[in-house]
Amino acid sequence: MSTSSATRWYGLVAALIIGAAASGIPARSTAAESSPTLAPISAFVQAGYGDQHTDAYVAGLTWYLPWHFDCSMGTLAAYAEVSVGRWHTEGSRAGTTAWPTQVGLTPVLRLYPSVAPRWFAEIGVGPNYIVPLFHSGDKRFSTEFNFGDHLSIGRRFGAAEVSVRIEHFSNAGIDHPNPGENFFQVRYAHRI
Repeated sequence: MSTSSATRWYGLVAALIIGAAASGIPARSTAAESSPTLAPISAFVQAGYGDQHTDAYVAGLTWYLPWHFDCSMGTLAAYAEVSVGRWHTEGSRAGTTAWPTQVGLTPVLRLYPSVAPRWFAEIGVGPNYIVPLFHSGDKRFSTEFNFGDHLSIGRRFGAAEVSVRIEHFSNAGIDHPNPGENFFQVRYAHRI
């Protein structure tokens, strides 16, 4: 295993360990989740790897949105998340941005299938501010304002949940170049 691969996996394991340490937080009751409040319902950490040998480390909070829809497939629910992350690209190529910061706000739709209610699938898209401008390898973002969208599959374990995500960041054609950056990420979340 190369040094950069080992570093990447150690970062992922560290994020999961931090999340597991938080699992001692008592869970909020189901009744509390169903009533909207200003208090967040969960905290999360995630880590992943992107197109340009870029690592992403993210933490955030989620809030319940008072909307759900029951159908034959299961229950569709909504929540909003606020995230703060740092990206890092291996190597010292000219023009590579060192540790850009990503701040995002994302509304998310989540489906709990009726055949396997502990599992879920979700989709979300929201604005992100990434500073300084991200430059890595052949990619160069042209704007600090971007959109982040993701697809995710996960499973709940009591008050905790683990999911895998595919996430894409780009400016949706606001300016050019607009190469985008794709990440494969693992998330650990815990109700608070």
